[in-house]
Amino acid sequence: MANGVTNRGKYLFLRMALANQDVPTNYYIALCTDDDTPDVDTNTMADLTEVPAGNGYTAGGYQLDRNLTDFDTWFEGDSADVGYGKIKDVVWTASGGDLPNGDSARWAVLTNDDSNPDVLAWFDLESNRQVSDGQTMTVQNLEIRATEPA
Repeated sequence: MANGVTNRGKYLFLRMALANQDVPTNYYIALCTDDDTPDVDTNTMADLTEVPAGNGYTAGGYQLDRNLTDFDTWFEGDSADVGYGKIKDVVWTASGGDLPNGDSARWAVLTNDDSNPDVLAWFDLESNRQVSDGQTMTVQNLEIRATEPA
């Protein structure tokens, strides 16, 4: 499973934590197609193809608040030299047709509320995903890790 924090995400997380700059009101989990593969050099949502809005999916993605409910798990591990936070399980319910409506979702990305949202991290859904009307699509265990370079 390929997941990671983008270089833009690293830069913005440091600015938020150390300089109290560029702190968004909300974060979002957006779903993207397999047209583009996010990586450390992905900067904004303009670099990716978001799934179409409709049938239970809102353009821009699922809104997360900056709190301990939406970012619900925190861990510091000295033996593995890692710290991480997890995002709560995010659930969409298909309503009025397949979700997504069109191309399947392949990636979930963490974005901010900028007018051209920055991509802070990406999460591999491991395969293209689509659910039928009335079914739910859940993404879980979205983990953002900070590790000491080797």
